[in-house]
Amino acid sequence: MPRTVDETARPSSERSKAQPAGRPAGKPAADGRSAPASDRPGSARVRKDGSVASGSRAAREAHHAAREPQRIAKLLARAGVASRREIERMVAEGRIALNGAVIDTPATILTSLAGVTVDGKPVEAAEASRLFLFHKPTGLITAAFDPAGRPTIYDRLPPGLPRVIPVGRLDLNTEGLLLLTNDGELKRKLELPSTGIPRTYRARAYGEVTQEMLESLSDGVEIDGIRYGPIDANMERRTGRNVWIEIRITEGKNREVRRVLEYLGLQVSRLIRTAYGEFVLADLPAGGVVEVRQHDLEEFRKTIR
Repeated sequence: MPRTVDETARPSSERSKAQPAGRPAGKPAADGRSAPASDRPGSARVRKDGSVASGSRAAREAHHAAREPQRIAKLLARAGVASRREIERMVAEGRIALNGAVIDTPATILTSLAGVTVDGKPVEAAEASRLFLFHKPTGLITAAFDPAGRPTIYDRLPPGLPRVIPVGRLDLNTEGLLLLTNDGELKRKLELPSTGIPRTYRARAYGEVTQEMLESLSDGVEIDGIRYGPIDANMERRTGRNVWIEIRITEGKNREVRRVLEYLGLQVSRLIRTAYGEFVLADLPAGGVVEVRQHDLEEFRKTIR
């Protein structure tokens, strides 16, 4: 069972009436507003004046980080505005300013976000880190917006969430566990292959495959010039020519699971991410969201290399 609390999933009848929630500041909702952060027990906050609203370790770390000289890209990522890479693009586009003057480099050193604006809107100081588990249904883009107008994960998130960004991505037709956080630095650490955090999937595929073929992936494989690291794959069951396979990877390269199974001659008809590290999908319903307890998040962060 996932070590989580604060069920925020709503029945589909209510979700259909809700406005998109948790959208990053860089990609505002249709009405131009960011969803407000809700107050939760154990979730420390850094007030606008820089004071700490809670005595937890997370709050103390956020308070210390707010005063330590850092690159603006890192500060904005920590505040959950966007990833560092996206912030670098925003700087290049002239969308970030300090006291009215456009910033021309993401390496600008600051001690706080006082006076910083994104698209003309002030940026608030970082809150304590928060992590959510979201059961992404199929048919949603893992992005703040889609130029083609397809629905995104933010159209399905329930109201009341803080501004959140996804940890990694799930393809349009991939479902299952997607982590969301308000902390760009935490997002980066969770995504880095060097942390070795395993991602577990269940795939339904059509075709002939043996356990021996799956075990050959344990040494990694090169496909079309791309090297994929060790993959732990095991056959769960077979029904006719359809098989269910459990796959565990640690790199999370683009469409890695689908490409590896296609390399083995299989056609993937369904792909579900069931776990990301110690966080598991379990029986969380499609579209549902739960928040990781603050204590559990702090303990988990100690394990990240």
